[in-house]
Amino acid sequence: MTEPAAKAATEAKTEGTGAVLHHGVATPIGLLVLAERRGRIIALDWAKREIASGRAAPTPLLDAAAAQIGAYFAKTRRAFDLPLDPQGSAFQKSAWARLCQIPWGETLTYGEMAAAVGGSARAIGTVMGANPIPIIIPCHRVVAAAGRLGGYSGGRGPATKLHLLRHEGALLL
Repeated sequence: MTEPAAKAATEAKTEGTGAVLHHGVATPIGLLVLAERRGRIIALDWAKREIASGRAAPTPLLDAAAAQIGAYFAKTRRAFDLPLDPQGSAFQKSAWARLCQIPWGETLTYGEMAAAVGGSARAIGTVMGANPIPIIIPCHRVVAAAGRLGGYSGGRGPATKLHLLRHEGALLL
């Protein structure tokens, strides 16, 4: 794909506390949908349906996020620099903040994450599965002990996690 950050579509809807804007981004792992509210990225998910085009213009933040995702897949960006607002408990937010400190091409085990933020390896697995902004908050960089891959709730599951880790050169299975 020569333009992995090509804009697929944009959609706006209202959700209780303000407008939530959605923007589709074509990537090698499928169409990703970014969501923004009040100037912060609140979600990234895999598109489960086509997004109606022409309903709202992308915002500067959604454009920047799409460009950074494109650069990530082009291997010209290794970290994201976007305002984020993932919704979750204090424990979840602590774990997600720690995830953002794991560099490109490196991994931690669920046990190492648990030691860093508290809780058990199983609790960390649950938190990873609840991550509302995967890839940008790189939960794919947390793996099971003894070199096992572990689970992944985004895209095509563990196959997507393996793709992301190989893309970063972190796992060569």
